[in-house]
Amino acid sequence: MDSSLSFLERQRSGPVYLDDAVIAGSLTVRAAVGSMKSVLASGFDPESGAPRTRLETEGGTFMQMPAASGKFVGTKLLTITPGNSATASPVIQGLYALFGGGDQRPLAVFDGVALTNLRTSSVSAMGATLLTSPGAKRLVVFGTGVQAWAHIVAFAELFDLTSVEIVGRNSDTANDLARDAQGIGVHATAAGPDAVKHADLVVCATASSTPLFDGTMVKPTAVVVAIGSHDGDHREIDDALLSRATVCVESRDSATREAGDVIQALESGAIADEAQLVTLADLVMGRTEVPINRPAVFKTTGMPWEDLAVATAVYEAFSSKVA
Repeated sequence: MDSSLSFLERQRSGPVYLDDAVIAGSLTVRAAVGSMKSVLASGFDPESGAPRTRLETEGGTFMQMPAASGKFVGTKLLTITPGNSATASPVIQGLYALFGGGDQRPLAVFDGVALTNLRTSSVSAMGATLLTSPGAKRLVVFGTGVQAWAHIVAFAELFDLTSVEIVGRNSDTANDLARDAQGIGVHATAAGPDAVKHADLVVCATASSTPLFDGTMVKPTAVVVAIGSHDGDHREIDDALLSRATVCVESRDSATREAGDVIQALESGAIADEAQLVTLADLVMGRTEVPINRPAVFKTTGMPWEDLAVATAVYEAFSSKVA
């Protein structure tokens, strides 16, 4: 890229590429949360958002997630290739394309995985902050992958964490992640599923198809965030928890199409009907108060409007630095 050109001149010649380092350096989790809250506070209704589309391919799945807001429009393109787990290539790969201005010109292309990691952990953090009470928190994380790490970093930024306990199928991996967390100043250890008994915040970031723990163990004041399941056959949370919790979702439409935890609980009667589901917009707009005498669950599947909100915020932050 020719550094002698102004940022606006470079924009006219084509979109800029924003890699994982630029994304991480341009936007904090707190700022990402603020960008999404602003979208909801403006009156945007996630129920009207465009659904993600899936195309089954020879190697796995290709997904597209379009959204529009004001002068910006964008879409995320991801491939999911399960066979890559046995190779050096990532299972999930992708790009995000951002367009804008009156002429809808292409503005930027983002590393799709880095943007997704920031968006996913920031959505979880937003839900947790809206559902929990103030004060220091004990965090339990189920999972030892990329999203588990992203959530530890995000929650450490937004909450006063007294401890982080990591539950994984492989104790060595859980211990490794705990050491990484200690490196950012968090008191972290590996633990077992019973750690939920004393947790204030629980994050479920796994590929499990069955519940991870006995929901009766969860404290009445705890908040559980579940991000792992994206289809009707998978779930991380059982009916015992969902039947006694305030259940929050991004949108009722997306939850009843994609969130196995919610879909199965509606089928069993643990959740009486979808009208009982609280949305993020309800909380941001003050339409619903969260009861203090029962646990809260935030089930998130990710939505295109969230990617656009975060991508726009990253782009504007980056543009202000280089203009």
